[in-house]
Amino acid sequence: MPGRTLPTIPQLDVASHNTSKSCYVTSGTKVFDITPFLNDHPGGGDLILEYGGKDVTEIMGDEVSHSHSEAAYEILDEYLIGFVAGRKVLDAATKSLEPSEIIPLPPTDKGMLDLKTNGRATFAATGMSSAEDLSIETDASSDYRTHKFLDLNRPLLMQVWNGGFSKKFYLEQVHRPRHYKGGESAPLFGNFLEPLSKTPWWVIPLVWLPPVAYGTYISGQGLSNWPQLLGYWLTGLAIWTLVEYVLHRGLFHIDAYLPDNRVGITLHFLLHGIHHYLPMDKLRLVMPPTLFVVLAAPFWKLAHTIFAYNWFAATAVYCGGIFGYICYDLTHYFLHHRSLPSYYRELKRYHLQHHFGDFENGFGVTSRFWDRVFGTELPPPKAAKAA
Repeated sequence: MPGRTLPTIPQLDVASHNTSKSCYVTSGTKVFDITPFLNDHPGGGDLILEYGGKDVTEIMGDEVSHSHSEAAYEILDEYLIGFVAGRKVLDAATKSLEPSEIIPLPPTDKGMLDLKTNGRATFAATGMSSAEDLSIETDASSDYRTHKFLDLNRPLLMQVWNGGFSKKFYLEQVHRPRHYKGGESAPLFGNFLEPLSKTPWWVIPLVWLPPVAYGTYISGQGLSNWPQLLGYWLTGLAIWTLVEYVLHRGLFHIDAYLPDNRVGITLHFLLHGIHHYLPMDKLRLVMPPTLFVVLAAPFWKLAHTIFAYNWFAATAVYCGGIFGYICYDLTHYFLHHRSLPSYYRELKRYHLQHHFGDFENGFGVTSRFWDRVFGTELPPPKAAKAA
């Protein structure tokens, strides 16, 4: 029998690791340190913490609570740190003629290959079976050899520009998500422009909340009273919810009307394609301020055209709309990368389904309201088709 490469951890020690700073779970005799995965869990870290220091075999296999795919178990195996053996397990192993069947060794390379290939069920359009798949790191070299699309280790932009891809092939590939080095940003430009393509989430409120606050203040000076200001401001916020839906469906997912040439394909990739290609990229989830200025400028003109009778009213409406955008961008980031309250956990599951299951529906990010109105609401995910 080969020697162990991982330690046996006392059961009491495992049970003590039950906080967000250090969270262990067990499955059978295996011990997993899943602390780094708490914020990336599709259902939120709080769900995992309920089982901190405990065995998760039963809850992961409970189809009523939430059916976990093979990918979820693959992710779990990445956090294997050792083995735990209680008294009953040790007694049984001691008496058994094949103790390794009770206290298993780490799986061999062949065993891991079997886990990945046998019984795998996927959605045909994305090649994924669940939200957990979005966080499985892509083998860049193997992916490029298999699909002949983009090499994640080289700057992506010029590969898209020079790739000679047909629209059909491009859309098939860009909607099959990849995951680069634990959520890091794959190179896009590969030169001094690279930092311009990355935006930390906190930049959004830092840049846009001050002008929204100032614009709201100026609007209040020209309107009769605060209720009137609030009414216009909330009107802008409500209009934003529709704008959010229209932009996501009619511009970001303009797939059917995308020109079949490299200009159209490259613009699509820069605007939204890269987000579906690398959905867990933490620095390319919110919109860079420079790009938002380009998209937002026409809406300033539109607001002052519709509400031309009162400049202050138009500005209040615009400020309410921009506040809606801030909420949208922050919500989008947190849906991908943070533990959230119960309402947002449902929204998180809904939005991630848009990525792993059906990118042609589910365009609402901050709510499902307009999806329901326009008939694009995602149903609960059905069982994926076996590969």
